[in-house]
Amino acid sequence: MNSSFWRDRQVLITGHTGFKGSWLTLWLLMQGADVWGYALPPESERSLFTALDLANQRQAGWGYFQYRLGEMNDAEALRQWVEQAQPEVVFHLAAQPLVRRSYADPLGTWQTNVLGSLQLLEALKSLQHPCAMVMVTTDKVYENREWVYGYRETDCLGGHDPYSASKAAMELAVASWRSSFCGDAAHQTPYLAIATARAGNVIGGGDWAVDRIVPDAVRSLSAGAAIAVRNSHSTRPWQHVLEPLGGYLLLAQRLLGHQQSAEKTVNPFARAFNFGPAIESNRSVKELITTVLQHWPGQWFDQSDPTAPHEAGLLHLVSDQARQLLGWQPRWDFETTVSRTIHWYRPVMMTGGSALEACLEDLATYGQ
Repeated sequence: MNSSFWRDRQVLITGHTGFKGSWLTLWLLMQGADVWGYALPPESERSLFTALDLANQRQAGWGYFQYRLGEMNDAEALRQWVEQAQPEVVFHLAAQPLVRRSYADPLGTWQTNVLGSLQLLEALKSLQHPCAMVMVTTDKVYENREWVYGYRETDCLGGHDPYSASKAAMELAVASWRSSFCGDAAHQTPYLAIATARAGNVIGGGDWAVDRIVPDAVRSLSAGAAIAVRNSHSTRPWQHVLEPLGGYLLLAQRLLGHQQSAEKTVNPFARAFNFGPAIESNRSVKELITTVLQHWPGQWFDQSDPTAPHEAGLLHLVSDQARQLLGWQPRWDFETTVSRTIHWYRPVMMTGGSALEACLEDLATYGQ
């Protein structure tokens, strides 16, 4: 990542109060970017965003952070914030991100993930300067065939559950918007370049969401209870949160660099990108928990329910395009990913360690 690229850069992050959004905000502030956040309040008192207290961090060389709380479907609030921020880069992370919750609230999931994304695109049409936009979706946008082969960006989109379908629909909507409204025609804008980013199952310190295996595990371990595990044989492309975030940053640099250049060609980075781990990190839930317990001893039991809502069994991403076009590749293997994650949680939860210091340590280690 080119640190000088981000200094004094105006960056809008939607979903800055979430797990990935908090990490991304911190990383950008450290690079000297001025970050404008837009999101709902944190869902619980225990959140990484609250623990980091980024709005009150005034460290030498860091950028400035300000944010507004609001709904993605509040068109006027979004328009006003975009008008004030005048972003050069936008990271759209705001979403309803949980599969199981999408079964309980399918309409809310689709409204946030699809219509909320379109509201943001509509607000950005007014910009009169080059802007790169990275819209974050998921590895679950692909039509899951339960095969051992990795999914590529050209594979068919689908989605069995409401969450996956909403993100696949978002991909289609973004592709349509890019074709319809980005360009040099009278009804188009020549300034906005849009890419979508599909990451694997992200873990790392500071995720407190319900129905996610690592947060559920560390809550049980800290309470001295056995970990309840469902779908223990399901495989996922596990990766540390810093891996895809580094990909998003690199993608944004390339997007904006081309958009600001004198070239009149189609932006080659305005497309979908996979950011997944190496095939060796595609492990079962059981393997993940077994590795967690090597760093934080405890017990687990199988709580699989055959009547539970459907979740994919096999899932893997191929990230050759990101390697070839962006020079991106994962840095941490599966064991390092898990050890760094537990190294973050255990002191923070058991001895009151600083979440900010734990994040800064991970960022320093990752950058080595």
